Amino acid sequence: MTSLPSLPDRADHLTLNVNLQSFGQRPAAWQFGDHRADTLIRPEHWIASAQAAERGLLDAVFFADQPALHNPNPRPGSQLEPITLAALITAATEHVGVIASASSTYNDPVELAERLLGTDAVTGGRLGWNIVTTYNPNVSGNFGLDANPDRATRYRRAAEFVDAVKTVWDAASGDGSYRFEGEHFRFEGRTGLAPSRQGSPVLFQAGGSDQGRDLAARHAEGVFAVELTLPRAIENYADLKRRAAAYGRGTDLPKITPGLSLVIGSTVEEARRRFDEFESRAPDGYALGSLSSVIAHDAKTLDIDAPIPAEVLDKPWNPDEHPTSAGYRLTFLDWIQERRHQTVREILRDFGGFGARIIVGTPEQIADDIELWFRSRAADGFNLMIDHFPEGLITFADEVVPLLQAKGIHKREYTHSTLREAIGAGSPVLVG
Repeated sequence: MTSLPSLPDRADHLTLNVNLQSFGQRPAAWQFGDHRADTLIRPEHWIASAQAAERGLLDAVFFADQPALHNPNPRPGSQLEPITLAALITAATEHVGVIASASSTYNDPVELAERLLGTDAVTGGRLGWNIVTTYNPNVSGNFGLDANPDRATRYRRAAEFVDAVKTVWDAASGDGSYRFEGEHFRFEGRTGLAPSRQGSPVLFQAGGSDQGRDLAARHAEGVFAVELTLPRAIENYADLKRRAAAYGRGTDLPKITPGLSLVIGSTVEEARRRFDEFESRAPDGYALGSLSSVIAHDAKTLDIDAPIPAEVLDKPWNPDEHPTSAGYRLTFLDWIQERRHQTVREILRDFGGFGARIIVGTPEQIADDIELWFRSRAADGFNLMIDHFPEGLITFADEVVPLLQAKGIHKREYTHSTLREAIGAGSPVLVG
């Protein structure tokens, strides 16, 4: 184990969550282990992974959500709704929180406010809400629309939606009555719910665009960021903390947790063999398809043994024609400049995080990297993306976590009962 004595110390601990991506972060993860055709709707699958997270003293498990059917053949995804999973998991664990994604574009704020606050109550104050605006074009048809609203409209609605949800939650702390008037929502009524053990669910946000960052600065206690290079991560970390301070929130919040994909081996060679085995079974063209969505260009038309042409990377981007995360696209273009002489084939291997930085290495390398980013104030922690569940997460808990504890940056026991306390989020911020 090594340390980084030249970096400043921090009094806080890492905020560590894990993204429970069906069978694992690798596209071929479903081909490994003793899985059944109905594994993803069996409670024991999710409970085993959540218990592995608790074994590693992680703060929360995280669930993304796309309210649309998709072709499961390239990569099976969860068929269960995240808030339902939250109730399941917290009943089978004692400490770990659950962060559930729910769209501000395709929900009603009063109904969602009641559903989230009610679930937070039955989980004992261990629920977080990840606020998303939904850019997936496959979703709109499920709600009777020909297309998603444009990006600007989605974010205006999202900002108002969060205020509307908080209005209902604030009423639960008072006499129960609420009234709201805005551009998108007008309602009044009463709630019979009381505040949860932590007051109300912890708010997370995952957008990296300018509108998303402003929404996070105003409301979020945690941010799922996409960061691929340390200098840009440090810059974006400082920017988001400044934005939050401008809203009078101080600089402790929001907690910034970039995605971090992991493939762990006892040696570098073992980790690479593990990575290569997963990749050898990945669906044909999967990585090229993921790359295409980021560069807004059909990567299958590129010469795989030549660099990505500058005209492809520099061409104008229309987010409504090529929907993807704006923050990730900007971060990726910055990352690719460091690899401008690499071929597409070489890029695809390094691109293996599919939306997150990836480390294929030993527990020591992973612990050192996490410490570097944490002490450099490039991150307050990470949203881990594990190659295969639950065994990959058990390896992290048993082999990486003790190294982080020895470095003094990860807790040695759970000392709080709510998710809000666990990540140091403070009291809920009221509306107005």
